[in-house]
Amino acid sequence: MKNPIKRLAVVGLAFTATLALASCSDDAEVVNQNLTKAADNFEIERRIVFFNGITDTYLLEVQGRCSIADDGGQLEVICKTGDDQYKKHFLGLSDNVSYFSEQIADAEASAYNYRVTFKPEVIIPSIDLRTSLDD
Repeated sequence: MKNPIKRLAVVGLAFTATLALASCSDDAEVVNQNLTKAADNFEIERRIVFFNGITDTYLLEVQGRCSIADDGGQLEVICKTGDDQYKKHFLGLSDNVSYFSEQIADAEASAYNYRVTFKPEVIIPSIDLRTSLDD
């Protein structure tokens, strides 16, 4: 498509179709996405408890502004502990070790508008240069 008007029309049509499909979502789905995005941006307090399902004992509790990523048999929990300070925990899950996550306080989330976060720092990252002279 060399014609810029055709290209713009295709992009506009794709954008309109995306909005139409997004408007078909249930309110709960939109709120779920918005709360997940807020938690991944370290805006929501959570309490994450790991427990042994056979012995009913708690193994570990993590509390704070944490993001959770389930990577198959391993759970990654990243918590914000201060301005530009984070802690990352790796926790192995098995057939007898599981977890639950509790949102500690209420959080505002729109049921009508999707939340989108743009971070220019991710598009143009800071670069650490490492050369053979550094060794």
